[in-house]
Amino acid sequence: MSKVVLITGSSSGFGKLIAKKLSDFGYKVYGTCRNSKKYQKPKKYKLLSCDITNSSDLKKIVKSIIDKEKKIDILINNAGTGFTGPIEEISSFDLIKTFETNLFGHIKLIQLVIPIMRKNKSGLIINITSIAAYNSIPYVGVYSSTKASLKIIGECLNMELKSFGIKVVNIAPGDYKTNAINNRNDTEINKKSPYYNTYNSLINKWDSNMKKSRDPNEISNLVFKVIDTPNPKINYIIGGFLQKISIKLRKILPEKIYQKLIMNHYKL
Repeated sequence: MSKVVLITGSSSGFGKLIAKKLSDFGYKVYGTCRNSKKYQKPKKYKLLSCDITNSSDLKKIVKSIIDKEKKIDILINNAGTGFTGPIEEISSFDLIKTFETNLFGHIKLIQLVIPIMRKNKSGLIINITSIAAYNSIPYVGVYSSTKASLKIIGECLNMELKSFGIKVVNIAPGDYKTNAINNRNDTEINKKSPYYNTYNSLINKWDSNMKKSRDPNEISNLVFKVIDTPNPKINYIIGGFLQKISIKLRKILPEKIYQKLIMNHYKL
């Protein structure tokens, strides 16, 4: 019997590539997005409407899959929104919405799926976090916090669920050629803001780097590898050399020296 996979955020980017990869290899894949009617119907997997921030939607999706398949073998928490801005000028609405999308929604979905996996005495939960979860980058503090929190949730869950036969894995991608630029929410700040010039300069630099970034199929290939690995690692970091080396530097350098390197890199 084919394994049943639920992937959030599957209309584009990593989620779409993962859904296609797994369905091509015979997995029974259910993907979600906010409004499935906006997208062409996939040939090999189901794309269902679900707002990750809506508890009722999450319950309906899980129930509909269980009613049909009787199980969910793999949950891939991929849905998310990019968000940037000086912390002083971020609105409460944007702050809450980013945490609801990138963290709280995934926790609620995990809570719904755990009893199903526990009953079957097996399961795999994969959280797509970010290299930003490991680094403190100016103007990405809120986004980085959501991803760092999801990473820690995954690590704790891996210990809490081990006795039930459920594994939890975090995958932290760096910069990849997806539509992340178009979907990212950037805080609109007034030209009189003391952050205006520095912030907009960084936005332009990030956008330029994204256009020269890596092939996103690396992520779908890694997800496939993790699923096929009997005893996967808890954390996988994947991305460019500079992004990965910055994580190692943070571990060995004094904090003030590391922050100075970051500020010099971004010309702050």
